[in-house]
Amino acid sequence: MIQSGIEVLKKDPPSSLKDKKIGLLCNQASIDSSYNYSWQIINSLYKNSLKAIFSPQHGFFAQKQDNMKENSDIMLDELKIPVYSLYSNTRMPEKKQLSNIDCLVVDIQDVGCRVYTFIWTIYLCMKACNEFGKSMVILDRPNPINGEQIEGTMLDTRYESFVGMLPIPMRHGMTVGELALYFKFLTKLDNLDLKIIKMQGWKRNMYFDDTGLPWVFPSPNMPNLNAAIVYPGQVIFEGANISEGRGTTLPFELFGAPFIDCNFISGEIEKIPELSGIILRRQDFEPTFNKFHGELCRGFQIHVTDRKKYNSYLTSLYLLYLIKKFHPQDFSWKQPPYEYEFNKLPIEIIFADKTLFEMMDGRQDIDFYSLSAYLNRDVAEFKEIRENYLLYQ
Repeated sequence: MIQSGIEVLKKDPPSSLKDKKIGLLCNQASIDSSYNYSWQIINSLYKNSLKAIFSPQHGFFAQKQDNMKENSDIMLDELKIPVYSLYSNTRMPEKKQLSNIDCLVVDIQDVGCRVYTFIWTIYLCMKACNEFGKSMVILDRPNPINGEQIEGTMLDTRYESFVGMLPIPMRHGMTVGELALYFKFLTKLDNLDLKIIKMQGWKRNMYFDDTGLPWVFPSPNMPNLNAAIVYPGQVIFEGANISEGRGTTLPFELFGAPFIDCNFISGEIEKIPELSGIILRRQDFEPTFNKFHGELCRGFQIHVTDRKKYNSYLTSLYLLYLIKKFHPQDFSWKQPPYEYEFNKLPIEIIFADKTLFEMMDGRQDIDFYSLSAYLNRDVAEFKEIRENYLLYQ
C-alpha cells in the first residue's frame, strides 16, 4: 500500500506546523488508510491549532449535487470551528476567513480531469494565500486514473472559467501537488510559501485500485473508480441534452437520451477499430433526477476492458458527434448558466477550444481520424512542459 500525504504527515509531523494556526481545505474523502478524517488527524497532532476548515464544491460531506448547487458555511460541532464553503457566494477564500490562520493545509482527492473543480479551488486558495501572506502545505494524493496518460488539447485562456482557469489538457496525468507547482510557476505566485508533502510508494502508472488505499467518493456522482476512468470523456455530455447518467446508480458510465437510435450508434462505432478498450453495451434507463427525470432514455453503458487502449475523451467526443449528426432535430446544446458562466455555452467552456467546438458544432467537416489527430496536437508539448513539475517518476 502506498502512503498518501496525510499518512506521511501522520508518521512524521512537520515541525514547521507546530505552534501555527492551521486552516484545512478538505471534504469527506480526505481520509487516511483507516478511514480517519484528516481534520481529526491534524487536530490530534497539533492540539487546538486547527482554526478553520474550507470545503470545495458539493460540500464538506459531498452532500450537494452538480452545477451551482451551493453549500453554506457551517460549524464543525466536534471542534467548534467554522467550515467555510468555497462554492457559494465566493470560490476564493476571503481575507477575513484567513485572518485567524497562519498556514492552509490542503488535502483534496482530485480525479485527474481539467473540468473537475477541486483543482481550481486549490488554485484560488493559492492565490489568496499569496495575496494575504499565508503559507500553504499540500498533502499529495494519487491521480486515480494514473499519471502517464494525457488526453485533449490545452485550454485556451479565452475560455477561462471555474471548470478551467489555466492551460492544461482535459486529462492532465498529474497529482494535485504537481499541479500546484505548475500553477505557482505559471501565474508567478512568488510570495507563496508552498510545500508539498509527497506520497510514498506511488508510481505514475498506478490507477487508484493499484494503491491499496480505500476509495471514498470525492463527489456525489463519482461513486467508484470506473466513473473516474470514463469521466474525462463522459463529462462533455453535461454540455448537451444528453443524460450523462446523473440520477442513476452509474453516473458517467451510463449515457443516453429519449431520442437516440442505439442501433445506428453501435453500427457506426463498430466501423472504427481504433475505438478499442471498451464494450458499448445497449442499456436503457430512467433518471430519478437531473436531465430527463422519469423519462426513458435510450443509451449505453461504457464497459472499459483495456484501460491502456481506452481514450476517454476521443471516444466520448466521437459519440457526441454521431448523436448530433444523426439527430439534428432533437439534439441541442445546454444553455447557460453553468458553473458561474452566464454567457458562453457550457460546452464551450468544457471544451475550452474554439476549433474543437466548431468541429463538434458541424461548422467543420470531420471524421474520427481528423478528430483524433486534432486532439493529439498538444500532448507532446504538454508532456515536455510538465516534466519540470513532476514529483514522481
